[in-house]
Amino acid sequence: MEVKPGFKRSEIGMVPDDWDVVPLDRLCHTICDGTHFTPRYVAEGVPFYSVENITRDDFVNTKYISVAEHKILIKRCRPEKGDILMTRITAGVLGDTKMIDWEVDASIYVSLALLKPNDRVCPEYLYRYTKSKEFRNDVEKRALMNATPKKINMNSIGAIPIPVPRSLNEQRAIAGALSNANALIESLEQLIAKKRQIKLGAMQELLTGKRRLPGFSGKWETRKLNDVGGWRGGMTPSMREPLYWQGGTVPWISSGDVKSVRLSSTGAALTEYAIRSGATTLLPPNSIVVVTRSGILRKYLPVAINIVPMAINQDIKAIVPHDHISSDYLLHSLVAHGDQILAQCLKAGTTVESVEFAWLKAFAIPIPPSEEQRAIAAVLSDMDAEIAALEEKLAKARNVKQGMMQELLTGRIRLV
Repeated sequence: MEVKPGFKRSEIGMVPDDWDVVPLDRLCHTICDGTHFTPRYVAEGVPFYSVENITRDDFVNTKYISVAEHKILIKRCRPEKGDILMTRITAGVLGDTKMIDWEVDASIYVSLALLKPNDRVCPEYLYRYTKSKEFRNDVEKRALMNATPKKINMNSIGAIPIPVPRSLNEQRAIAGALSNANALIESLEQLIAKKRQIKLGAMQELLTGKRRLPGFSGKWETRKLNDVGGWRGGMTPSMREPLYWQGGTVPWISSGDVKSVRLSSTGAALTEYAIRSGATTLLPPNSIVVVTRSGILRKYLPVAINIVPMAINQDIKAIVPHDHISSDYLLHSLVAHGDQILAQCLKAGTTVESVEFAWLKAFAIPIPPSEEQRAIAAVLSDMDAEIAALEEKLAKARNVKQGMMQELLTGRIRLV
């Protein structure tokens, strides 16, 4: 590879001439891990951090150890403000990190490594580099083979190569730019969480009749799902028959496709021949699909509305709503009642969770008059659109930040 003017080759690729690539242990005056013995936990005392605190990004809800045991542990490994915690033994992400940017009095477990940056590096710069793909890849390369859970030894952590500008001012500028990008992402995440909570509250009130929209009155009815539309089941056409699949244009829904509430495309498609031959069921647009057999049912009930005609497989049931039932209202209602449906309709004792179809059809929901259905659905759909727009903005912000990391942490773009 040609060396560009102002750059030099290094073990991690091209870096600017005035940057160094050095082992992590040369940027830290100490790299240590937490206690190798499980302490005695107490109800109140000194916080005791482990992998779960980094994974959840929650250092408030922790386990606790006694003050006496804490005083013994910090003689060898004492977390301080400005240090970096790193997961080194975990079933999750190896090399995940958290900078301690608060006044801390805590101890840590052996599953965490503690990095104490020296004067050669800006701690915030080092922390931002630990969030790069390059750092994570280097951690994975140095991890122990076949270890369960995953593990990296302490001397291997110290050997991880880090590109670092010689100028502390440049390090601070890079860290500041990435910190600002991260702040934007966090603010969007918080706003989205707030909007979801607002929508949840609106669903609980509007879909039960506890709060009525202006101009509406009159009695609601409680109807079984079997009475709000016609139910259809699906199937999987033979994979050995190419006429069913080759060149298919009709979207075919499997449980893995039901991740969006409004489906316009799927991972697989069937041919018109498969539909005409009766090899599966075709749904008209604005049907409501419900996943009735999937491991995901342990967590929530996936439901969606198909925007275009689609076919479904055998793990899905679908309602084609009657004319006086708003598809959007029915969709929002099923989403709102998902936990209750699973509580009442989920079969017990199966290897893969499944919803009992007869119980599902018997599940009852509140139904207002048609005009009020449409008005409620419009309010909730507007909320969905606002959340979707924010999620799109968040995705773009994350992509921008990733691009910034690639450019700034390799010196391809210079800030000073």
